[in-house]
Amino acid sequence: MKRLYILLFTIGFSCSVYSQADSTLPVYLRFPVIPQFTIYKAADSTAFTREDLIKKKPTVFIIFSPDCEHCQRETDSLIAHINLFHNSQIVMTTYLAHDLMVKFYHDYKIANHPEIIMGRDAKFFFPIFFRVQSLPAIYVYDKKGKFKKAFEGSVNMTKVAAEL
Repeated sequence: MKRLYILLFTIGFSCSVYSQADSTLPVYLRFPVIPQFTIYKAADSTAFTREDLIKKKPTVFIIFSPDCEHCQRETDSLIAHINLFHNSQIVMTTYLAHDLMVKFYHDYKIANHPEIIMGRDAKFFFPIFFRVQSLPAIYVYDKKGKFKKAFEGSVNMTKVAAEL
């Protein structure tokens, strides 16, 4: 009987030692902090990184496509509800061509909203990191840089703001 207990203990211990973290989870859930990234801003093509974010402010990442109707409507909604985001920072990023992003930037007068940073994700980092399935995709981080909530597809901006 003693040998049976030793055998079961050994098997249980071995299984726990050799088990790995769930690699099927998206990276943003396995590492729930704002990642290192580089985007190139629409206004002047300068690099913008995690270090450029304002510390102790919630951050909303919006992955969008300038030619996506849902993204256009979501941006209209964001602009209409921008007062709900005055204590946060919004990073809108696209992987499409710079000229398409710049046209979107001017059409929606993003320069009039200092809480919004728009940039091009030239390395296609965000869609892979967040494992984006549909656009727009929105990811909310709290003021400590910890992940809070994900939204994919069209969502009411008041729901996004409620997570801040």
